[in-house]
Amino acid sequence: MESRIRKLLGRLAELEVLLGEPDLLADQKRYRAVTEEHAYLSELKEVNDRYVSTSKQLAESEELAKTEKDSQFLEIIKEEISNLQGEQAALRTQLERLLVPPDPRDSRNIILEVRAGTGGDEAALFVGDCIRMYKGYADMQGWKYELLSCTPSEMGGFKEYVMVLSGQNVFRLMQYEAGTHRVQRVPKTEAQGRIHTSAVTVAVLVEPGEQEKLILDERELKIDTYRASGAGGQHVNTTDSAVRITHVPTGTVVYCQEERSQHKNKEKAMRLLAAKLVEEKQRKQQQEMADLRSSQVGSGDRSERIRTYNFPQNRVTDHRIGLTLYNLERVMEGYLADFTEALVSYFYQQKLSSHEDAG
Repeated sequence: MESRIRKLLGRLAELEVLLGEPDLLADQKRYRAVTEEHAYLSELKEVNDRYVSTSKQLAESEELAKTEKDSQFLEIIKEEISNLQGEQAALRTQLERLLVPPDPRDSRNIILEVRAGTGGDEAALFVGDCIRMYKGYADMQGWKYELLSCTPSEMGGFKEYVMVLSGQNVFRLMQYEAGTHRVQRVPKTEAQGRIHTSAVTVAVLVEPGEQEKLILDERELKIDTYRASGAGGQHVNTTDSAVRITHVPTGTVVYCQEERSQHKNKEKAMRLLAAKLVEEKQRKQQQEMADLRSSQVGSGDRSERIRTYNFPQNRVTDHRIGLTLYNLERVMEGYLADFTEALVSYFYQQKLSSHEDAG
């Protein structure tokens, strides 16, 4: 870790020279890239300086403890050692996460789809819980969210819920939420108190940027309009404003009924369709290029069971990194950082190991 930090901080000095060049401002794209890299490396330097200072204080305190004879003073030193060890461990974790380099997609808008899987009404209720959890996390991160479409369930919750999340590092932190989330709890309707297991699936799609936007041929689209309906199937308005679009060549179907305007619903449905088609195209390209080693790294694919939420034991376990926390209530309020940040670091280390093995 130390050698990688030294190498990166060597680059910081180069960037400071670049920022002093008068020509840099003339090229806005390059200027933005340089300032973003400079901000990232400055944060790395600040955390590393604190880590080095804390490690030095810890070494000095440990040496002092070996020779101290006064029992009262020794207790004070031991308490200080304990505090410094905790601070050092936290700073090391922060450094490991910062060493995951920025990705151009880090702050790209994402489309988050949460769907009820096995478990019927309980799964639909858990979709609602997950949406509240993700909105809580988004609020903590300062992100914005926008509803694209949803299908309410008669018993509460949603059969599916699709929204756009936008903000700083939204893709970086949310990309590994894709997969099957399993919930274990006693349903309110369960008289015998038996634990019920159900599941929801989460998909994370990057919303295409200007360079990636697909030009969709209207002749390949089947567009249906119908009346928007709520839970139980009752019609919630009297006009055919809801829109369903089928991309005939791939069979991909999207819909939107959240807006009263058919035009706005069509616009939202087209955004979702474009994201799905771009993701499928990229997935096929990656599959063609992937070898056995990269497939073993894991992709956060939605078919993998990634996390279990056990309500009776107040326990959340992420199966990919073996992380178990006994604070389920806080996690469901949106305190997800312990998982999201650890996953970013874990998958980056997996990629590094894969490249080293290939070399």
